[in-house]
Amino acid sequence: MNTMTLWHLTGWEFAALAFAALLVGFSKTAVSGANTVSLAIFAAVLPARASTGVLLPVLIAGDVLAVLTYRRHAHWPTLWRLFPAVAAGVVVGTLFLMWADDGIVRTSIGAILLLMAGVTLWRRRRAATEEEPDAVVTRAGRVKARSYGVLGGFTTMVANAGGPVMSMYLLSAGFRKLGFLGTSAFFFLIVNISKLPFSAGLGLIDGRSLLLDAALAVFVVPGALFGKWAVNRVNQRLFEQLVIAATVVGALQLLLR
Repeated sequence: MNTMTLWHLTGWEFAALAFAALLVGFSKTAVSGANTVSLAIFAAVLPARASTGVLLPVLIAGDVLAVLTYRRHAHWPTLWRLFPAVAAGVVVGTLFLMWADDGIVRTSIGAILLLMAGVTLWRRRRAATEEEPDAVVTRAGRVKARSYGVLGGFTTMVANAGGPVMSMYLLSAGFRKLGFLGTSAFFFLIVNISKLPFSAGLGLIDGRSLLLDAALAVFVVPGALFGKWAVNRVNQRLFEQLVIAATVVGALQLLLR
């Protein structure tokens, strides 16, 4: 029995998942918020809860490629400040998944993403982007890091939608393009791997889902290579606009489904 038969997928449905996997690779090496579109495709083709378990290993494949590409540009002080808050968010998200239905999950995540996009746009109108992401050392920066960390952990656990939340944080903290990509690459590789036992414990990852992941992972590679090529041809302002636009689109898709 092949993977498509196992999941009762048509050719068009598998093609949609393959495109979403390609978009995961692109989002990991170019425009981070774009993977919310992949999230929406997976949730549309597969059962909503099962889709999060299938998507997670695909995201990890993209994270590995992103780390290999941008490993020299990570800002580790920011990462160390985020991880404790993210861990708390993952625990809260796990508890949330134990009782919330799909409708509540989609509405909550969509509303959070729109709020984050709005806050980021407001902040960027008030202050110019800093060259170095040193705002995390201030008291206000620490509070912001913890707030975004909890939200990022929560959203990444319940719907693999932490990318836009962390994108909004890194943009608001003043990261330039390569620092943004390097920091987010390590962040999501570590966080997504840490989510595996939680997802398996909830029954979201099993042998059937891993078979589908094996078929989809190959499509992540060309997406990542295209993203690496494209990011060097996109200026900083356009890069930021694309990240915010992808976040808003993904949020609206979640709210309107």
